[in-house]
Amino acid sequence: MRRIVGPVLLSIALSLSGCATDKRADALTLTMIQYNNAVRFDGFEAAEQFVDPKVRQAHPPTDLDRERWKQVQVNDYDDGNGPVPAGENQVRQTVQIGLTNVHTQAVRTITVHQLWRYDPQQNRWWLESGMPDLSQQN
Repeated sequence: MRRIVGPVLLSIALSLSGCATDKRADALTLTMIQYNNAVRFDGFEAAEQFVDPKVRQAHPPTDLDRERWKQVQVNDYDDGNGPVPAGENQVRQTVQIGLTNVHTQAVRTITVHQLWRYDPQQNRWWLESGMPDLSQQN
C-alpha cells in the first residue's frame, strides 16, 4: 500500500495546483504502479516497454545488459516519496531497487534516478532516463 501513496499524493497535488489535468495525473499514477509491478514481478524485459521508444532506439540494451537482467531477481522497489514535478510534463523520482543474484543469493541495492515525460497526444508517460544500471556497486 505504501508504494502507491507517493504517486497518489503527487496526482492529487498536480490536480489541485492546476499544473496538470486529471487525465495526466491519472495516467501518471497508473504508469508508476504498472512500472513498479513490471520491474518487481515481470522482469526488466517487461519494464523496458516503459522506456521512450526514441531512447530505446538511441540506446538499445546490450546483450550483456540482458544477461544481467536474467541474473537478478528484484526483492524490493522503494519509490520513497514518489515522483516530484520537474518541469512541464516531466517528473523525477529516485528509487531504491533491491536485487538478489539468482546464482549466489547475494543481495544488494541500487539507486535509480528516473526522469519521466508525459506525451499529451498519447496520454502516456515515458521513462526518459532509460533502464536501471544493474552494474552499480554498493
